Amino acid sequence: MRGEYKVPGGKLVAVDLTVDDSSGPGVLRDVRISGDFFLEPDEALEVIDRALTGLAATTSSAELTRVVDDALAAAEASGEVPGPVAMVGFDARAVAVAVRRALGLATTWDDHTFEVLRPGPLPPRTLGALDQVLTEELAQGRRGPTLRFWEWDERAVFIGSFQSYRNEIDDAGVEKHDVTVVRRISGGGAMFMEAGNCVTFSLVVPASLVDGLSFEASYAFLDDWVLGALAELGVEARFAGMNDVASPAGKIAGSAQKRLAGGAVLHHMTMAYDIDADKMLEVLRIGREKLSDKGTKSANKRVDPLRSQTGLPREKVVDAFADYFAQRYSTVPSALRPDELARAEELVRTKFATPEWTHRVP
Repeated sequence: MRGEYKVPGGKLVAVDLTVDDSSGPGVLRDVRISGDFFLEPDEALEVIDRALTGLAATTSSAELTRVVDDALAAAEASGEVPGPVAMVGFDARAVAVAVRRALGLATTWDDHTFEVLRPGPLPPRTLGALDQVLTEELAQGRRGPTLRFWEWDERAVFIGSFQSYRNEIDDAGVEKHDVTVVRRISGGGAMFMEAGNCVTFSLVVPASLVDGLSFEASYAFLDDWVLGALAELGVEARFAGMNDVASPAGKIAGSAQKRLAGGAVLHHMTMAYDIDADKMLEVLRIGREKLSDKGTKSANKRVDPLRSQTGLPREKVVDAFADYFAQRYSTVPSALRPDELARAEELVRTKFATPEWTHRVP
C-alpha cells in the first residue's frame, strides 16, 4: 500500500508499506518513508521506519505521531543518531497522515467528487441554517462533499458561535441599517455582509479528508486552493495566523470550522470584496478597533481588497473561484433538494431566528 501527503507550504511525504494479517489483526510491515523533505541526520529515516513497523494497522493518527516523535527523541538521547534530529518541510504528524492514507483510513482530495451549489440569493438565516443541514446530510451519508457559494440580498452580520452579542453588535446601528444578525454554528469572528460586498463559500467534507491534521493545520489544508485561485486573479496572498488570508495590502479573508459527530467537517470562508466601512463601524463594536486588520485605516475608505486588487466585478470573481476549484478537483454541478431547504427553514424557525440562539452568549 502507498500513501502520500503534501504538507501545505511544505514538502511531500510518501509511505510504502504492507499489512500482515496472517495471524490476526493487521500489523504494519516493510514500512518505508520517502519524499522531497529534508531530514538530518540520515540515520533518522531508519529510526522512523523501524518505529512504525509492527504497529497495529488501526493505530490512530495521534498515536502514530507520538510513536515517531518518541522514537526520534530516544534515538537522539541515546546517541543512536549523531547530533540533533532536524525535520524540515514535514513533521511526525505528516508521516502519520501518509500512513493513514496508505491504509485507506484517511482520504485525499482525489478520493472525492464535490457537489458544487450556487443556489442564488437566500435569506441570511437560511444561509446559516444550510451550513448545519448540509453538514448533517454528509454525516448521514445522504449527500457527498459539497462546495456552496453564498448569495444574499439583505444586510447581515454573521457572528461566531462563541462571540458575545453585546460586545460585537451595536443595536442602534443594526436598527438604522436594517441588519439581520445571525449566529453561526462555527466559531470565529463577526463579518458585516451587504449584498455584493463579500465572497463567501461553505465547504463540507468528510473527517477522513483532514484525518491526522490539527485544527490549525486543517485550515491551511482546506484553504490551499483559495491561494491558488487568488494567484490566478493576480492577487499575492498568504496565510496569516491560524485562519486568515492576507495580501501585502492587508487582510482579505477569514475562515471558520465546525466538526460534527458522525464524521463531517464544515469549513467556510468570507472574503472582503467591497465593504462599506462606515456602515460596518456603526454595526460592529469590535470593528472599530479591528478596522486596520481589514486593510484600511480610515472609516471614510472602503474595505475592498478583492475589487481593487482584481479589478473584476464580484460575479466574475466568484466564477473564477468556482472554475479554479473545478480545475483542481473532481466536481459535479448540484442543487439544493426540497427537503434540505425545508429542513433549513424549520431550523430558522426553531433556532436561528430565536433570541435564545442569537443571544446565547449575551
